[in-house]
Amino acid sequence: MKHQFNNSIFGIIILCIVILATSCTNDKNILFKNDNIVTVNREITNKTELNSGILSLNAQSGDGIAILKNVEFENGIISIDFKGEDLAGKSFVGVAFNIENDSTYEAVYFRPFNFESPKKINREHSIQYIYHPEFSWRKLRTEREGVFEAEFINPPNPNDWFSIELTISPTTVTVRDKSTEKVLMKFERLSKPISKSIGLWAGHNSKGSYRNLKIN
Repeated sequence: MKHQFNNSIFGIIILCIVILATSCTNDKNILFKNDNIVTVNREITNKTELNSGILSLNAQSGDGIAILKNVEFENGIISIDFKGEDLAGKSFVGVAFNIENDSTYEAVYFRPFNFESPKKINREHSIQYIYHPEFSWRKLRTEREGVFEAEFINPPNPNDWFSIELTISPTTVTVRDKSTEKVLMKFERLSKPISKSIGLWAGHNSKGSYRNLKIN
């Protein structure tokens, strides 16, 4: 009787471990639906693409965001594919998080046109963190050069899709290249978590495409 009891306890423990492990590694796939997206200073260029899991934004003057309604994220992991283009000064694609309003948010974004630049200083400006409106890229580069920008080591083709993973804690952000699992950048956030709103971000005069968004 005691042996059977011990086996039952052991079985329950194993079941709990399996459930816990599954829940800890369970990514939530985010579907792009037109009625669940609020665009700010951007338009979705091809709404039929949404059915195949791709969201594309047009280019406009100023920064823009496609805010995802019904999606909450505060801390954890964001996994996503981006596609920009090799067009100097006109390709900025990223993710905005901790969105308080249309102009107040944190973001990590990429400059694909710098990925393979022959100039090292340009390559070191391939990845950028900002906290708008207080900490723009220009202010951060001027006052804390090299802290919130980084090179994309072993970069993809600037015109191709590339996959990124952001690990966001209450105090830090880690940027990884999913294809190599290499850490590209790690820094301390300039804002405390206030909002659980996230969105897809495009910079000044830039269009962008996004797919395979997952959050954990």
